[in-house]
This record gives sequence, structure tokens and C-alpha cells, in this order.
Amino acid sequence: MLIPCLACESRFRPDEYFSACSDYNRGMDLVSWTCPRCGNRDDLRVLPGELGFGYPHRGRFDVHDRVRVPGLRRQRGDLRLDISLDRASWRVPTRLRQPA
Repeated sequence: MLIPCLACESRFRPDEYFSACSDYNRGMDLVSWTCPRCGNRDDLRVLPGELGFGYPHRGRFDVHDRVRVPGLRRQRGDLRLDISLDRASWRVPTRLRQPA
């Protein structure tokens, strides 16, 4: 299974793809991902069996494109999102924001 970058069309194995996730926004249920090849940054939603790509709009995230990833699972924690696929797993922490 190879997962694409929607910007440069490079494809990544799940470990390389999910290791590039840097931040989980629990309020919007979004993961920040930066392509290791082109540097493009995307926000995505991890859903059972797929990744949802889109844009924040009026306080919510509208998914416009979906990439099927059979067997993908997720578990929300208080300050993290745990992602699993087959026997592998990744933890994406919430970056605590400083008050302005």
C-alpha cells in the first residue's frame, strides 16, 4: 500500500507517511502532514479505512477528496490521535498552543 501526496503525486509507505504527521487538532479532528519530498503541508482527517482531505470552512472541516487506506483505524485521546494499520501504529500529539 502506497499513500500519495496530493500536491506532488509522490507515494509513500504507511510508516513514512504517518511519521510525517506533526500535530493533531482535536477540536477540528485534523492531523497536520508535511510531504517529505515537496514540503507541501496538508490538513487531513483520519477516518476508518480512508484519509479525508479538504479545507476548514465556517468552523468545520469540509472533506473534498478521499484516499482509501483499507484497514486504517484511529483512536482519539485527550491530547493525541493514535493511528493504526495492520500491526503498525503511530501517535500524533496535540501541540499545545500558547495563549496570545
